Amino acid sequence: MKTQSEGGFLIAKIHQLAGRIFSRMLKECEIEINPAQGRIMFVLWRNDGIPITELARKTSLEKSTLTSMLDRLEDAGYLTRVASKDDRRKILIKRTAKDKAWHKVYIRVSQRMTELFYAGFSQPEVDEFERYLKRIFDNLSAAHTG
Repeated sequence: MKTQSEGGFLIAKIHQLAGRIFSRMLKECEIEINPAQGRIMFVLWRNDGIPITELARKTSLEKSTLTSMLDRLEDAGYLTRVASKDDRRKILIKRTAKDKAWHKVYIRVSQRMTELFYAGFSQPEVDEFERYLKRIFDNLSAAHTG
């Protein structure tokens, strides 16, 4: 019987290796963003024009980290910050034409990554695995906010 679980260690190693592979795939397609920046863009593809606070919540990034990443993405032309028409104090993050042009390529790379990730898994195995991951995430989220 194991005395110590390796789940957290394996998740960290998978995260690191997957990030390297994903970055290489993006670079091959001439997309110069890293996986963490990709996570920001993924949220914006689903919710364009959201406030920074909501983007921080949806990406699980600290506001200071998010701000510096947004600066780099804005400098690269992938997004822009605009004042809300409803509340001038609120800054919204919006996609640019450049990002919209790369979106389909980024989706193809994401699909390739998903295929690599789940090679040899049946759909029920994928579903079960993702349920377990969601439970782990929920456990950690509760501990972080609690």
